[in-house]
Amino acid sequence: LQLPTAKHRMGNSNSLKLSMQPEEIKAIEDDTGFTLGQISRLHSRFAKLDLENKGYLEREDLLAIPELAINPLGDRIVHAFFYQSKSGLEEEKLDFQDFVRVLAHFQPISKNETKNKLNSKREKLMFSFRMYDLDGDGEISKAELLAVLTMMVEGIDQKELDKIAEKFIDEIDNSQDDLISFDEFMKVMENCDVENRMSTKFLG
Repeated sequence: LQLPTAKHRMGNSNSLKLSMQPEEIKAIEDDTGFTLGQISRLHSRFAKLDLENKGYLEREDLLAIPELAINPLGDRIVHAFFYQSKSGLEEEKLDFQDFVRVLAHFQPISKNETKNKLNSKREKLMFSFRMYDLDGDGEISKAELLAVLTMMVEGIDQKELDKIAEKFIDEIDNSQDDLISFDEFMKVMENCDVENRMSTKFLG
């Protein structure tokens, strides 16, 4: 990412201030830990994705992002974006506030714990969990795990993938119900370096 020039930063900031009330911007800063400069840059990116000026994004808008379009899990990442939506808009519509809140999960964890509301280890793991929880019922079934593995892995026989999914669930599923709850998922991922794997620096 290139650092914006002072002129671009001013343009982004003015665009943001014209479309949102100061208290709304302050609420986003408090919720996400993003600075005004970072929020302005994200507002500019949001506007570029919202080609028809609808004021919200739909799945197709996010899948137009090249990095997501070529990612085998791109569709699952987009699904997790919309799962997070709190805007009260109809399902499958993401407004700017929701867009920023979701991206806050990918901020590096701050030493100032009050800034880690949305990017704590637990929140990062919850975002990952939702990528596997295809039907949004709060549990991962073998069929859901198999569907995600099929997206991720090429060149492996379906029967082999089935065995991998079965072994994974057997090892994690403490409740013996053939379903993985978020708590079970979290215990397995405890030693995973999710803080760095799910962190992106936002300039601004």
